[in-house]
Amino acid sequence: QVRLVESGGGLVQAGGSLGLSCAASGSVFRLGAMGWYRQAPGKERELVAQMTSIGSTDYGDSVKGRVTISVDKVEKTGWLQMNGLKPEDTAVYYCNAVLTPVGSEIPNVYWGQGTQVTVSS
Repeated sequence: QVRLVESGGGLVQAGGSLGLSCAASGSVFRLGAMGWYRQAPGKERELVAQMTSIGSTDYGDSVKGRVTISVDKVEKTGWLQMNGLKPEDTAVYYCNAVLTPVGSEIPNVYWGQGTQVTVSS
């Protein structure tokens, strides 16, 4: 079964750094675009960072200059490096990606299970 598995969340002090990873598992033929989103309690899910299938990147206004998205299409894994973390960065972080399963020509969007990031002041 194709899915995305996230890891790397946790508790960090303000000003610290944290890295998240998102790995595609199962029989995946191709990884296309990948993105990271977050959702804080009582708020809507918002874009953190995304990378298109050709490598273009886009970042949410609230995190620009503090986060970096990277993707290894051979390993079918992506990472989100976050620096200068602030208490307002506290949220559940989700990755999503366009994956084409082996034996299929139809790409679909998959979501990771989410990982909690808590930034203490």
